[in-house]
Amino acid sequence: MTEFLINNMAPIIFASMVMFLLVGFPVAFALAANGVFFGIIGIELGLLGPQLFQALPDRIFGVMANDTLLAIPFFTFMGLILERSGMAEDLLDTIGQLFGPLRGGLAFAVIFVGALLAATTGVVAASVISMGLISLPIMLRYGYDKRLASGVIAASGTLAQIIPPSLVLIIMADQLGKSVGDMYAGAFIPGFVLTGLYVFYIVLVAVFKPEWVPALPLEARSLRGVKLLLRVLTTLVPPLFLIFLVLGTIFLGIATPTEGGAMGATGALVMALARKRLSWKLLKQAMESTAKLTTFVVFILVGARVFSLTFYGVDGHKWVEHLLSDLPGGQLGFLIVVNVLVFFLAFFLDFFELSFIVIPLLGPVADKLGIDLIWFGVLLGVNMQTSFMHPPFGFALFYLRSVAPPAIKTTDIYWGAIPFVGIQIVMIALVIAFPQMVTIGLDKEMKVDLDNVQIEMQGSDYGSPAFPAGLDNPPESSPSAEDAMNKAIVTPLKEPPK
Repeated sequence: MTEFLINNMAPIIFASMVMFLLVGFPVAFALAANGVFFGIIGIELGLLGPQLFQALPDRIFGVMANDTLLAIPFFTFMGLILERSGMAEDLLDTIGQLFGPLRGGLAFAVIFVGALLAATTGVVAASVISMGLISLPIMLRYGYDKRLASGVIAASGTLAQIIPPSLVLIIMADQLGKSVGDMYAGAFIPGFVLTGLYVFYIVLVAVFKPEWVPALPLEARSLRGVKLLLRVLTTLVPPLFLIFLVLGTIFLGIATPTEGGAMGATGALVMALARKRLSWKLLKQAMESTAKLTTFVVFILVGARVFSLTFYGVDGHKWVEHLLSDLPGGQLGFLIVVNVLVFFLAFFLDFFELSFIVIPLLGPVADKLGIDLIWFGVLLGVNMQTSFMHPPFGFALFYLRSVAPPAIKTTDIYWGAIPFVGIQIVMIALVIAFPQMVTIGLDKEMKVDLDNVQIEMQGSDYGSPAFPAGLDNPPESSPSAEDAMNKAIVTPLKEPPK
């Protein structure tokens, strides 16, 4: 039994963690408990040194010292202020009037407002709840199909998952050891291509099922001509300016993502103040919600650090690497298996849990296979977007259910989500087939051919200097920052002190 535990510690730890999650144990505590419990077992079996847990304080303080994570409360606070200040309501009303004469005009308005909210708030819950409260009753009043109306609202709200400044992209960049700005730049085009696919689907529905998406009657279109143009300008300019303030400064290199988030939060406060909708009650609610979400993220990250220390110590990363790198089909086989795995895990886990548990295991394998990690992160971000839309556990479906009128049944919401889950799967295939969508806006790394490097050194009376070690046999790939830190901590701990 002891020999079996020693030889299979890594898969046992992983299976135990999955079991804890499936029975509903809180994620942060499930990760930390598994890390501590199996760390003690590893020490007893002689796999790890008893000084293993002395490394935990440094890892936990490393979480608190991570400046990148500051962007999470800033963007969350910005999104909550904008959502509560009525920006979504004004946008939906204005764009609904603009597209009203078209079949499917309200659905187009919901999609475009979803994209605008995604580019300003980055919070799925805020987008889905806002559009569910405002647009769903109007769509039902004018004869829209219940399933289509539910599906387009839930799907448009999840655009906040992939269009910058998405929270999941911040976490993905942190876990893969890459720049948040690069991750934002890589996700920009795929996010708006996905928006275009949603629009194309509504166009097809308007052609083949026109009764599902009727145009607004004339009496419902109260704004026309110059009044409509003025309303569009005054409603769209502030959020577009805020998008530039946040994303434009990041892409131009003027501000870091953390600084962009701080400017966005300040801009949201100014917009709410200009609309005369900023109050102490609103400010308090936004701050409390931001504190809860940020604490939730940090707790999961601390638990993940405890778990990964033990998992790395028993060579769990090598187990995962051998499991996935030996798949048939090379890179393509790896990508297919990983995307299928993440797709099905998304039935049970949300994107925070997937980012903190699965991504650190997959990232090193992808890097070793020569896969660009920014592209890989965006691909998985698109995949994890489906976690909000999966019946029966999709969070966007739950958010919509909480604000939908009684006329909408839960089954209507589930059936309405399925076509949009299919569109998201098509988007995954497009990102794999056309990686340029992600990589085109990224700075190319300068590659140096070490075989052609010439080193000239002056002669010396004391003999010829030794050739620099490593240049004749360059390493295949450089380890990620997380791997290097884990290796530095765990390697001395594997052998008990004499």
